[in-house]
Amino acid sequence: MTSRASGAARASFVDLARERGFVLYQAARVLSMLGVQMQGVALAWHLYDMTRDPMSLAFVGLAQFAPQILLSLVTGLVADHVDRRRVLGAAHGLVLVAALGLFVLARSGSRRVAAIYALSVVVGAARAFGGPAGQALLPTLVPRDLFPTAVALSSSTWQLAMIVGPSVGGVVLGATGRPEAVYATTAALLAVSIGLVSLVPRPADAEPTPKRAIRAADVALGLRYVLSNKPVLGAITLDLFAVLLGGAVALLPIFAKDRLGAGPMGLGVLRAAPAIGAASMAALLAIRPLRRRAGTWLLACVFAFGVATIVFGVSTSLPLSVVALAVSGAADMVSVVVRLTLVQLKTPDEMRGRVAAVNAVFIGASNELGEFESGLTAAWLGPVAAVVVGGLGTCVVVALWAVLFPSLRKIDRLTE
Repeated sequence: MTSRASGAARASFVDLARERGFVLYQAARVLSMLGVQMQGVALAWHLYDMTRDPMSLAFVGLAQFAPQILLSLVTGLVADHVDRRRVLGAAHGLVLVAALGLFVLARSGSRRVAAIYALSVVVGAARAFGGPAGQALLPTLVPRDLFPTAVALSSSTWQLAMIVGPSVGGVVLGATGRPEAVYATTAALLAVSIGLVSLVPRPADAEPTPKRAIRAADVALGLRYVLSNKPVLGAITLDLFAVLLGGAVALLPIFAKDRLGAGPMGLGVLRAAPAIGAASMAALLAIRPLRRRAGTWLLACVFAFGVATIVFGVSTSLPLSVVALAVSGAADMVSVVVRLTLVQLKTPDEMRGRVAAVNAVFIGASNELGEFESGLTAAWLGPVAAVVVGGLGTCVVVALWAVLFPSLRKIDRLTE
């Protein structure tokens, strides 16, 4: 890196650190993600230990994704018509309630799988409301010229939380042998995050809440915007199908227990590996942003994600599996930064919530619905074949999207 580029990067970080709202928002976001990731490790281990059924893990993903689909028309409107800070705080409150519910179930020794699915629905509802509100709030907390750096830095801290969260969750679970210890820690972290969100100042340039009645056309505005913007549509759907096919996170308890011979701590390391790669890539992009040929880099990295997934599927070595997952996380982070920058910089503030809700549905489909797809194909084909076939499918999708969305392939500078 040249000294000029290094100096510019340092100046951007210093300027962001002076934005009080951004700092508080990031702190709350990191704590909530730490808790959610810790809870995810404990929940997966807890449920699979009870059922020994891959489909039980699949249904958790479906339970968390269903609210994003069912509430998507509402959550975007709420984020555009209600104080986004309040929406975000309420969403964190729902996750806190779910953590307390899981604590009670684990503490009592209950084997009511249906109750775990119900609490997973609560977590999904929280994410359905919190995701659009948080995405729409971020651009109002920093000056426009700092926004690309803010996206990369925000993604980096998010991924760091995803690294630490599963690792700490695995350590606590392994040390105590009791998932309720993890659930209690999650509840404490969410309580602090709610307090931090309440301290975020109202953005100086925030638009007043509209007083007119909501029209039917307002509901579909976000979807219409995404469908009419081909580069944005291409980037979002590429992530949807690539991660839907290539995601293997839901099957990690199976690989950890039955293929790699790893215990709870090993599962925590596997869960953290994609985030390690993603955080490293996000930090690199914060220092050295993609200045040219962003579309080409996007397609190449999603293809690399598919290849890394295949390597993980055939691996019988824990170190190799960790490396493959880290590479997949790094490749996926390029897609995240390109997509978020495209969507948020080009969307007017008054409809950011609705566009973010559409984006959240696609992200949820690629993650939670991808977990359901992984569990289903693992039940049909076995876990190894399911992961390998999914990785091959991701590579095929990249080739198709390069042809179907030439405008995506031709994206050069993200800021133009």
